[in-house]
Amino acid sequence: MDMISVLPTYLPELTLAIGSIGVLVGGAFAGRHALSLVSGIGVLVLVSAAVLQGVAPHAVAFQGAFVSDAAASFAKVAIYLASAVAIFLGERWLSRSGDARFEYPVLILLAALGMGVMVSAGDLIALYMGIELQSLALYVLCAFRRDDAKASEAGLKYFVLGALSSGLLLYGASLIYGFAGSTRFVDIALAAQMGAGHAGVIFGLIFLVCGIAFKVSAAPFHMWTPDVYEGAPTPVTAFLAAAPKLAAMVLFARLLTTSFPNSIGDWRQIIAVISVISVTVGALGGLVQSNLKRLLAYSSIANIGYALLGLAAGSQDGIKGMLIFLALYVVDITGFFACLLALSRQGKPMETLSSLAGLTRTRPGLAFAITIFSMSALGIPFLSGFWGKFFVFQAAVTTPSLVWPAVYGLVMSVVGAFYYLRVVKTMWFDESAGETDAPPADARLIAFGAAAFAFPLVNVGLHWLELFAGTAAKAFGLA
Repeated sequence: MDMISVLPTYLPELTLAIGSIGVLVGGAFAGRHALSLVSGIGVLVLVSAAVLQGVAPHAVAFQGAFVSDAAASFAKVAIYLASAVAIFLGERWLSRSGDARFEYPVLILLAALGMGVMVSAGDLIALYMGIELQSLALYVLCAFRRDDAKASEAGLKYFVLGALSSGLLLYGASLIYGFAGSTRFVDIALAAQMGAGHAGVIFGLIFLVCGIAFKVSAAPFHMWTPDVYEGAPTPVTAFLAAAPKLAAMVLFARLLTTSFPNSIGDWRQIIAVISVISVTVGALGGLVQSNLKRLLAYSSIANIGYALLGLAAGSQDGIKGMLIFLALYVVDITGFFACLLALSRQGKPMETLSSLAGLTRTRPGLAFAITIFSMSALGIPFLSGFWGKFFVFQAAVTTPSLVWPAVYGLVMSVVGAFYYLRVVKTMWFDESAGETDAPPADARLIAFGAAAFAFPLVNVGLHWLELFAGTAAKAFGLA
């Protein structure tokens, strides 16, 4: 196939590429006051890309390097819409904090483009290009507030440790290419099936797994997560905690199931161990946190552990559970951070647990929204988090070798409940810490919308979400 005949396949990514260049040039000419205009165009570009992805044909382009299928469509629609929300929230927040610069939506667009390439990667080169494009944009976003010492520290830590993970990725990819003789996932699977350099290919796979585990902040590769979450601007943290996680996990699933479909027993052990470590670190690490952004960082580590449990199942039901879990998690975590963006006292953000004391008496709507997100993360029926965990654990317990990891994950979920309940208790039963500033309409809108989706809208649309995730899971070719 030539590039023109398969143009609809990669048209969403082409739209993002042209759009990001266009807003970059336009913003450079318009100057500092272009943030609102550039942000509006950026949101329009992302929504357009999501619509185009929804109708994009399922095909393979660039000699197998780019794959458009049901899994890519499911993930990319969610990623592009989450990125649009990040621009919407960030533009207003940056304007209020005095850091309004047009580069913010440009970087979000470039990160979304990188995530789109990640999700559709069909070979190791496309995998690396997507990861690096996303990562480079995120490094700059984390340090976007150049005069803030914490933001600069967050960006530097993320960059240095990200360089380490890139080295692991490249080394693993070079080993696989050297032993398999190809960078295409399907060719690697064929070479592994024929026994070509089996030990070397598995060794390379271990390095690749470690590199991608860093990107999803899975333990023991999580060391950057709490500091970066705390130091980065809050809208950036909200973005970092949502869309990139979904993109990296879908890439993870595609790499393992397409390149190593006959080695599920080998990589299942690695993924299960990382899952167990992640839920342990996430549950125990969050118990001692007083900063809400650090607490959510440890919560994200634990939640990635649950998602990895679905991936470790190595089955169609496991992938379906992982996709449902992550899609619902994106909504929950975005809503939680929208609540934080809406809350301030005397112009200062409320980012500590003690600052939420008595919030039900000053901002009952936002307190109720935070309660919903906390209870959802805890897994209370029938909130969105409950359904995500239900599908993941259902797939895990039907896999004989994952029964005990699944049981352990449930135990750690109970341990982690302490810090979610502590947030709820502080808001509802502690003495009020004082009046809060009037919440901005944009953050409040996203917070209430996400809370409505978490309950009860998710229960209404659960059948459709399960149907779409099931269709997406079939694209991985598992039983």
